[in-house]
Amino acid sequence: MTHGCKGLGGLLGLLLVVGGCSKELDPAPPPGAGPTPAGAEIGTSSLRGLPLVEGPSVVSVFVQKLEQPTSLGETTAVHVKLPPPVNRELEQSLVRVVGDASAPVALFRSDTLARLGVIPQSPGPGFFTLFSQVPDSELLRRLDGEKRVARGEFGEVTRETFLFNGRHPVARVEGQPVDALGFQTGGLVPLSYCPTVPASTPAAWERTLIIRDPAVVLDRARTWDPCTGAGTKGGVWTFAHLMRQMAQGSGASPEAFVTHWLSGWLNDITLNGDTVPARRAMYDEVIAPWATASGARSLLVLNASTGRWEVQFNKPLDLGIAPFRLLAIVNRMDLGNTSGGYGRLANAGELRFVFGLTRPSPWGGGTEATCNLKPFTAIFEYGVPVTGCGGVIGWARQLTQLGLFSSFDLIYRARLATMTESVVLHGKAPNKGNRNALNQLRTNEAVLGATQGRPWELREFRLTDENTVNGTDKPSHGFLRPHTMGLTPDDATHDSLMDADIDLFVRTQVKSGVEQPARVPNQCSATFSAPYRFNGRPFLGGNVLVAPPTHWAARNASPTDAAEVCARKEFSLNTCNGCHFKDTGTHDFSGTENMAFTHISPTSGIPAKLSKFLTGGGAGSMYKVPDAQFGASVASWSFAELQRRHQQLYELATCSTCGRFQALDADFLSQLESLAGVVPLDVSPGSLPPPFKVGPIHDAAMVTRLLELRAGFTQDFWEAPLGFLRPAEVFVH
Repeated sequence: MTHGCKGLGGLLGLLLVVGGCSKELDPAPPPGAGPTPAGAEIGTSSLRGLPLVEGPSVVSVFVQKLEQPTSLGETTAVHVKLPPPVNRELEQSLVRVVGDASAPVALFRSDTLARLGVIPQSPGPGFFTLFSQVPDSELLRRLDGEKRVARGEFGEVTRETFLFNGRHPVARVEGQPVDALGFQTGGLVPLSYCPTVPASTPAAWERTLIIRDPAVVLDRARTWDPCTGAGTKGGVWTFAHLMRQMAQGSGASPEAFVTHWLSGWLNDITLNGDTVPARRAMYDEVIAPWATASGARSLLVLNASTGRWEVQFNKPLDLGIAPFRLLAIVNRMDLGNTSGGYGRLANAGELRFVFGLTRPSPWGGGTEATCNLKPFTAIFEYGVPVTGCGGVIGWARQLTQLGLFSSFDLIYRARLATMTESVVLHGKAPNKGNRNALNQLRTNEAVLGATQGRPWELREFRLTDENTVNGTDKPSHGFLRPHTMGLTPDDATHDSLMDADIDLFVRTQVKSGVEQPARVPNQCSATFSAPYRFNGRPFLGGNVLVAPPTHWAARNASPTDAAEVCARKEFSLNTCNGCHFKDTGTHDFSGTENMAFTHISPTSGIPAKLSKFLTGGGAGSMYKVPDAQFGASVASWSFAELQRRHQQLYELATCSTCGRFQALDADFLSQLESLAGVVPLDVSPGSLPPPFKVGPIHDAAMVTRLLELRAGFTQDFWEAPLGFLRPAEVFVH
């Protein structure tokens, strides 16, 4: 179960609000558009068929060196084209506050600052300004990166970048080189996309993004293959190694740590009011065969005093022969907020290990045909413990260096191992559970279902203490614990097609977070969060079943209301059900493309097959999926996930510019309210209301006072890419 569901976000909004597109994008559907016509099919089309837009029309960030530093030591005005606020009352405000109220980011309307003489000039209406320390060397570093790409150091190049609205490719654009000299002399310098980018090819994806070549996943020095018995038990890319590192600090042995995790399937559990039924086939399919291969006797018994099923062994499981076969090592830098989001801490996203279940063997001798591959994946999803703009760019550059290799040779594998060990070893994340960098461990399986192959079930585990009553989720040492599913409703409580609460949530909370103006299918993203409870009932589920449900519908949503079409799609696509079935077309069972609810197949052999959601159908292609509720006559959604991730990786590694920003204390907002009577904080739908009155500021004199006010509420500087201020992206998979 590799969730491949996160995007650049917000870019098409910039296309439309900045203006100047050279070709008009697809209009919204006509009124009265009906359901999917008979015979409508999932298919692929060329990315080259997307409209070409002019580079200057999509520039959302300008930088300008100030003649004199501010009183806080800031040297540069950073002008950002903010999208319209979710709170429409703030549209004409001269001040905008974004981000978390405990770590606010204050911006001032650029036109107003120019009239006040605070900045030399404004890029135009709709831009807001914040201040930063940006040394000349940062622009020169970016210029050097652009030249290296243009020289072909990263392989064949192209001048075109594909623009994504969320996960969907919607247009093409040619970037512009940075004017480092203009910046040094005080000019208003646009920060555009890279003027050239390395070509996005399957070979490039394989070396940097989803590494599944046999030379890596069957590396005898670092992996153990339970099918053949080949490899090194406990090698650095094995299930055993990851679990041993994770178990340190838990108070239990690695063997007991793993047994406790597996035993979680043996009894019913309740999370957020959702009772997750036991799947005791875990004993027959995994635990008992593993014990036998370990030379141990096992027994599943009902504890009369507790009423719970337990496993008894006469000796521990042998972790070295764990029946989990490495399928892929996946780099998910796109899950960091380096590409946007109203947060101020840059991070490097996730590093993932994808394993498929097979039969355990202490002696080997099996073959691909006899090793009994099972429909069960386990994915270890680590937060890369690198922070700060420079550190994140450094991680991206390490990944691009992997892309320079022509083969997966000894040096490639050694460098990759050094990178993975810097993430997974005990102690790499001192502030997380067991001092381990794990964000979550997810499973996606059908082998334990009541009927073999149905229903598929997804579960999630974390090293945290989740309290669904008070809404906290705190890192904690100990065993892996079951966790509610991100953004996915309880499918036992809520009907996926007819539920009134789902309909209400989508058409209120999610709809209010849809970027405006919504246009299907090219401007259709949303910002929202999912609560533990909604409308008096538990909302988030403790597990997820797939097929059914195949997606989530808003029963009263109108196919002629673009915002409601977008809200329904955004909500369902971000659930595990939709991401693994109808919203991504992963239910396409034609020919050899049967992915059976996984994006990396555990049953197709080595190398594992990828879903078309990931590949787009091949380099230069996008995979088109009819809207899961309304059909192709209303909208078809295009995906080219690895193209998106590839572009973002190289943009970050070669064309990013870092700045140091002055942090403001949360008390700044209290004082702002005291002076202005309101705080112009844009709050995402579903978030808790802030403890102050929200409203716009229209007085230019107040802008001057607030600029001066900052000096009394400063904290340490923090570092981020200059283009970090974009709408928060709602992708949890």
